[in-house]
Amino acid sequence: MDIRVGNGFDVHKLGEGDHVILCGVKIPFDRGLIGHSDADVGMHAITDAIFGAMAEGDIGQWFPPNDDQWKGAASDIFLKKAVETSTSRGFTITNIDCTLICEQPKIGPNALAMRKTLSDITGLELERISVKATTSETLGFTGRGEGIAAQATATLVKI
Repeated sequence: MDIRVGNGFDVHKLGEGDHVILCGVKIPFDRGLIGHSDADVGMHAITDAIFGAMAEGDIGQWFPPNDDQWKGAASDIFLKKAVETSTSRGFTITNIDCTLICEQPKIGPNALAMRKTLSDITGLELERISVKATTSETLGFTGRGEGIAAQATATLVKI
C-alpha cells in the first residue's frame, strides 16, 4: 500500500464585505475575505493538502493568482481538480481534517454544513471529514481580527 499524507495552510486578509465563505459555506459577517478567488481559506488549505500528498505542488501552481481566469472563482473548482487528479493517479482520499483559525465568525454552528459541502465535492463519507476551529487567544493577525487562517491534512491511499 502507498499511503500519503499532505498538509495545507492558507491565510486571507479580512476587508470590506458582508460575508465570508469557509469550506464552501457562505457565512454572514461584517467583513469579507480578500483574495484573487473567493478567498475560501479552508478549501484552499484542503486543496493544498491533497496536492501535497501527491507531491504535485500547491494551489498557486495549478491556479496561478496572476491568471485572470481565476479572478473571483469559486474554490470548489480548485478542490474538484485536486480530487480528480488524485483519482486519476490511482489514489483514494481516505480522510480530510481542516482547522479554521479565527476569533470570529464562530465556526461551530456552521461546521456540519461545511463537512456536508466538502463531502459532496470530494465524495468522502461525512465521518471521514473533520472541520473544526480554534482561536489564537487574541494574539497575532487572527487574534486581532485582521484575517483568517486554515490548516488541513489529507490522507491518500493507493492500493
